[in-house]
Amino acid sequence: MKVKNADEIRDMIMKFPSEQRRIFSIAAHIDHGKSTTADYLLAKAGLMSEETAGQNRMTDSDDEEQERGITIFTTVVILSYDYTDENGETKTYLFQINDTPGHLSFTGEVSRALRGSDGAIILVDALEGMMTQTETNIQLAVGEELCKPVLFINKVDRLIAELKLDPKDVFSKLDIIANQVNNKIKSIVPKEFKKEWKVSFADNSVAVGSAKDGWAFTVEILKMKGLTPAKVFEKYQENDKDWLRDNLPLHDSLLRMVVQHLPHPVVSQRYKIPNIWKGDVETELGQSLRKADPKGPLLGMITKIFIDPRSKRPTLIGRVFSGTIKDGEDIWLINRKEKVKFRRLGVMEITDILTVPEIPAGNLFAAQGFICPAGESFTHYSTKDVEGFDKISYAAEPVVSRSIFPKKEKDVAKLGDVVKTWIMADPTASYYMDPETKKYTLEGIDPLQIDILITRINEQVPIDVTDPIIVHRETITKDSETFTTKSPNGHNRLQVVMHPMPDSLFKALKEVDDIDSMDRKARSKWLAEHSDGMWDEKFFRGFWASSDSNLLVENTKGVQRLDRIREFVINQWRTFCKKATLAGEPLMKTVLEITDATVHSDPAHTGITEIIAMTSAATNLTYLTAGPQLLEPLLTIDVKTPEDYLGAITGLLTQHRGMIQEIGEAGGQSTLKAIIPTTETTGLADEIRGATAGRGFFGYQFAKFEPVPPHLLDEKIAFIRKRNGLKEEVPSPSTWERFIYKQS
Repeated sequence: MKVKNADEIRDMIMKFPSEQRRIFSIAAHIDHGKSTTADYLLAKAGLMSEETAGQNRMTDSDDEEQERGITIFTTVVILSYDYTDENGETKTYLFQINDTPGHLSFTGEVSRALRGSDGAIILVDALEGMMTQTETNIQLAVGEELCKPVLFINKVDRLIAELKLDPKDVFSKLDIIANQVNNKIKSIVPKEFKKEWKVSFADNSVAVGSAKDGWAFTVEILKMKGLTPAKVFEKYQENDKDWLRDNLPLHDSLLRMVVQHLPHPVVSQRYKIPNIWKGDVETELGQSLRKADPKGPLLGMITKIFIDPRSKRPTLIGRVFSGTIKDGEDIWLINRKEKVKFRRLGVMEITDILTVPEIPAGNLFAAQGFICPAGESFTHYSTKDVEGFDKISYAAEPVVSRSIFPKKEKDVAKLGDVVKTWIMADPTASYYMDPETKKYTLEGIDPLQIDILITRINEQVPIDVTDPIIVHRETITKDSETFTTKSPNGHNRLQVVMHPMPDSLFKALKEVDDIDSMDRKARSKWLAEHSDGMWDEKFFRGFWASSDSNLLVENTKGVQRLDRIREFVINQWRTFCKKATLAGEPLMKTVLEITDATVHSDPAHTGITEIIAMTSAATNLTYLTAGPQLLEPLLTIDVKTPEDYLGAITGLLTQHRGMIQEIGEAGGQSTLKAIIPTTETTGLADEIRGATAGRGFFGYQFAKFEPVPPHLLDEKIAFIRKRNGLKEEVPSPSTWERFIYKQS
């Protein structure tokens, strides 16, 4: 394995045959050894010394990553590998590798990396076994992005050297891990791949080893070297790790596995494209996409925004799926409907760009020149009327928020620009600004994600920050009463009713980039198809706006001048969706239908204050009569512990309102899965370590929103209202009675 010189790399990117390319991600639970594994690949390629491999964490190039000892951002590395097959023929392969984060906070980075990948090395700690984030990564790789998996079981040295397990027990534990991985793959893989995508020791799609000590083997490697697994145990008894590194080098097993089992772009895109692109595969573009044809029409996707922590300059990273991009060409961003130019086009090598004049299909690329949200699709400006790629699926919901304020009032606008840039880089987080207080609220997956964002923002604009809070949600359980409200001057009226959104439509909306910008006819059809028969296309032709998972639909007849107040109504409705009536928390899963209206002929009587007051009354009244409900975010917690501590863990989780879902045994350890409220996880990590004498392993994953238990509801609402600066008492419909229009 080696790194070529710059000209050789450029030549390989532009001309190398698809069959000798591999684009893949390394994905694992936190601390299972991804970055250490990447270090050894880099060391063998000559990018760093082998003595410091596994310690420097070269792909964790950011200061924050080094300080925290975790991977936060996906890093792209390009390497080449000389592979000799069973016939003695040697070919050079080009690898484009994503080293992804393992922490729940940064699962969005994993999703985006997998969108641009054809395969994945699923890495599992031999001691901890398959954890929550391992399951998530398999779900994202196999279930969402159709990336074929291979398995590397890391840290086998700990079973041999620390636990002193005999060979039989070690092999038993490795078998259990491989079976667990296969069971997860089997549950989500498409039918046509159930046999082919199963990982197996026998076919060399499973490797075992130690990234820290620099060795690994597959069954094939052992046969080639005339060795048995017993040799590994013998060398650990002799403390001869150098022999292991020299005779069973980590990179050979992993990269032979990649060459033999992971697909090249042309093979992958045959089945990947129909999964991520809803266009017609029988068109010229569709056929080009399925063939990864560099001579076809251009279509690509920006999967990552890398913002240099020092210069703050954004670099766009993505993949070309069809056609070829060239430096300086006019590019059309399909979702944003914007013409831009790629500048300094090339490929990423950790934090640097190696310039390449053109990037054909079947390659990752890097470029500068503009910024847009990660997940944006692009084509040539001259062929802009094409379908973009589907929205990337993320495995978590924003449930934590913190408010930020510029230390200097003059920096309000600058702060907005900076926040917007960082949210483009990580769309799993979101933000909004209160126009009255000029306060920005950041929402994210967990406190760590928000901490990282705040650190980055503060480097550019000095800010004050509030403590983190757990974000709840509000929703409704039935159709509301129909209300007609009037403006304070009595000259305008608005009649509305609020409906619960069917689950099918709620889930579908999560998969769409921007429902507001869709073609009106296509949007009406799509919404009707996903509304479980509740509404038809005609109803959705009156679509006005969306806000998160809420819709505003106009369904009136013969109302004049409605367009005059439309934007006022939309803006106030969106404000309400950010802060609903019960506790001032975000609203979800509702449809507000406007059924009638009266708009005064004189614009002097339809000012913003009149319409806002009327709309605010309408939204609050309908919400309060629709069975309002406060929801709390729940996490799945996956715990592995010695059997002696199972009772202590069960009791601890129960104390924290945990609901035990499953108890089992794997590899000599007890396993436990539970659902636990996010609000109960503060300090839980230390409690678990204490209850298991430091021998318990655990991980979290977002599960769902559920109603707050009735016995806690009043207390919870009172607490959140106080936190949100609201009056203690929840308003009743009588609060807005003066706005109700009563026909005389």
